[in-house]
Amino acid sequence: MAKTNDLFAGATPEAPRRSGAREAARALPRAAAPAEASYTAADIEVLEGLEPVRRRPGMYIGGTDEKALHHLFAEVIDNAMDEAVAGHATFIAVDVGADGSVTVTDNGRGVPIDPHPKFPEKSALEVIMTTLHSGGKFDSKVYETSGGLHGVGVSVVNALSERLEVEVARNQRLYRQSFARGVPLGGLEEIGPVHNRRGTKVRFLPDTQIFGDGARLQPARLYRMTRSKAYLFSGVEIRWTCPAELIPAGDDTPERATLHFPGGLKDFLAASLADRELSAELFAGSHKKPGGHGSVEWAVAWTDDGEDGFCRSYCNTIPTPEGGTHENGLRMALLRGLRGYAELVNNKRAAILTGEDVMQGAAAMLSAFIREPEFQGQTKERLATAEASRIVEQAVKDAFDHWLAASPQQANRLLESVILRGEERLRRRQEKDVARKTATRKLRLPGKLADCSQAGAKGSELFIVEGDSAGGSAKQARDRATQAVLPLRGKILNVASAGADKLAQNQQLADLLLALGCGTRSRYSDADLRYDRVIVMTDADVDGAHIASLLMTFFFRELPDLIRNGHLFLAVPPLYRLSHGGVTIYARDDAHKDELLAKRFKGKNVEIGRFKGLGEMMPAQLRETTMDPARRTLLRVTVEQSEEDPTRDAVERLMGTKPDARFRFIQERAPFAAELVDV
Repeated sequence: MAKTNDLFAGATPEAPRRSGAREAARALPRAAAPAEASYTAADIEVLEGLEPVRRRPGMYIGGTDEKALHHLFAEVIDNAMDEAVAGHATFIAVDVGADGSVTVTDNGRGVPIDPHPKFPEKSALEVIMTTLHSGGKFDSKVYETSGGLHGVGVSVVNALSERLEVEVARNQRLYRQSFARGVPLGGLEEIGPVHNRRGTKVRFLPDTQIFGDGARLQPARLYRMTRSKAYLFSGVEIRWTCPAELIPAGDDTPERATLHFPGGLKDFLAASLADRELSAELFAGSHKKPGGHGSVEWAVAWTDDGEDGFCRSYCNTIPTPEGGTHENGLRMALLRGLRGYAELVNNKRAAILTGEDVMQGAAAMLSAFIREPEFQGQTKERLATAEASRIVEQAVKDAFDHWLAASPQQANRLLESVILRGEERLRRRQEKDVARKTATRKLRLPGKLADCSQAGAKGSELFIVEGDSAGGSAKQARDRATQAVLPLRGKILNVASAGADKLAQNQQLADLLLALGCGTRSRYSDADLRYDRVIVMTDADVDGAHIASLLMTFFFRELPDLIRNGHLFLAVPPLYRLSHGGVTIYARDDAHKDELLAKRFKGKNVEIGRFKGLGEMMPAQLRETTMDPARRTLLRVTVEQSEEDPTRDAVERLMGTKPDARFRFIQERAPFAAELVDV
C-alpha cells in the first residue's frame, strides 16, 4: 500500500506523509524544477505489435539462454503436433538447415489465409504471426486439446527470428509470406497451384541480436525433442533430416530418421530402461474419458538397481519438467493402489507408505490431454489445472488395481520393494532426529566391535575380518590401545548390483558404517572418521579375495573419499607356514612358497602347513605375520585419478548389474587362466 500512496501522491496534496516533500520543494532554488515536472505523458511508452517481445524476451520464453533458444523450436513443432492430435495431420517433417535455421512442415489443414474479419486489410496468417494473443486455441471449437492457449507462441518465434517464412497449402493453392524480426517483408503472396500437398511449413532463423553471435540450435537437442513428440502421439510419423556437417564427432544424432512409435510411451520407457534391472514388469496403459474431454497415457517401471528414478510428464504434448497436478494424480493412483493391495494381502507394514516411497525407484512417463490446461508461466513448465489430478488418478487407479491383481507374485515383490524404501526413509529420518538429540552423548557402537582404548583417530586402526572365528583370533592378537576389530559374517552385499533398499537393510554394512562414524557419499566427513587406517583382513584364498573385492566395492561406491584420503588398506596374511629345524617362515601364496623352498630350504625336508583361514591361526602367529606394525605388510588401496575413470568402469563391468560384461572379461582372459592350472 505504501507504493500505491506514492503513486497517487500528486493527486492528494493533503496526505501527511507528503508534507515534508512539499516543504523541501519550496526550499529548492527557483531555477531547479521539481522532479515531478520532468515526468510527463511524453515519457509513457506504448509498445505495439511484437516490440514487447524483443524488449523483454524473458517474459515470453524465460530468457535468452540455450534453453530459451530451443523453446522457439518447441513452439513451432507444438503447433504441428496440435494438428496431428486433432486428427488433421499424419506426418511432420523437421529439417535442420546448414545456416542454423529449422523448418517444420505438417500436412494439416494449413493456417487460414483469408482476410481477418477484425483486420480486413490483413490475412489471418499475418495477424497470427504479428499479433500477440491471436490464434484458434482460446476455445475448443477448433482444437479439442492443444498446448498453445495464450496465442503468443508462433508470434514470439517470429519476433525473435532474424528471418521467418511461412508457406501454406490450402485448397490446392500455395501461399507464402516472409518476415524479418517480426515485421512483414511484404503481404501474403499467392504462389500458384499445388497438387498433392496441404498444410503449413514454417522456416525460422533465430536472431543473433537476441541470443548472441555464437547461439545455434543444437541438432542433438532438437532430435531429442522431435523424438519425444513421436512417442507422445502414436498416430503421427515425424521425418527428421540434418546435414552431416552440423553433427559433432561422436554424436549419435542421425542425419535422417523416420520416427513412428505405435507403442507410444511404453516403447519409449522400455528402450530407456533396456540395460536396467526391474523389480516388476512395465505397467502401461491409456484411457480416454468417455463422454468428456481428456485422455491419459502412462508407462511406469520400478527399477531394482539402486539408481534414482524419474518422472517425465507432458500435457497436450508440452513437456512439464517441473511436474504439476497430473503428476500428483499419478502419484496418488499408485500409492492408493498399493495400499489397497496391501490391505487385501493383510500387509500392515504398508501403512507407512507415502507417494515419495512409491515414486523413489520408479521410472515413469505420463502424457495427459485435457481441455484448456492452465500452466505456470508462458514456458509451461508446470501444470496447474486442478482437474488434471482427478482425471489422471481415476484413469490410472483402476488399471493399476487390475495389474496388481493379475500377477500376485509380481505385486508382492513390488510391494515389498516399496515398503523397504519407506522403512529406509523412516530410518534416515530417525537417524537425523537421533543425531540432533544425541549430538553430545556417547556414541553407541556395534556389539561385535572390539574397540581400541585410544580416544583419538590418529594412529588407530580398524581391522575388518571375516567371521567370528577369525575375529576371535584377531581380538587376542591385537594391540588393544590402537587396534580395533570388527568381525563380519561371510560375504557382504555386493553394493554394485544391489538396490539402495537392500543396502539400507544390510545389518553388517550398517554396523561397519556405525563403527567408522564418518557418513557416506556426500555426507562423508574425514574429520569424523574414528580410525586412521581401515584394514581389510581376509583369508589368503579365493573366498577371501572375493570378500575383499566386495568390501573394496562398498568403499569405492559409498565412501570414495575414504580411499582418496589414503585410509583404506589390505592386510597380507600368509597362506603357508614352512618349518625346518628351529626355523619358521611364512609364505603369502603358492609362488612365494615355491620361491622360499628353492632359496631357503633347497633339498631339505620342510614341514609345510597350509592355513585354511585366519581363524585357524594362533593369535601369536596372526600378530607376528599380519597385525604387528613392525613386521606386517599392508597394501594401500588407491584410485586412479583421470577423466576416463577406469576404476569406475572396472567396478561396473566386474561387479555391476550386467553379467554379460563379466562373461566377456572371463572369455578375454581364458588363456591366462589356463596357464595357472594344469590342463
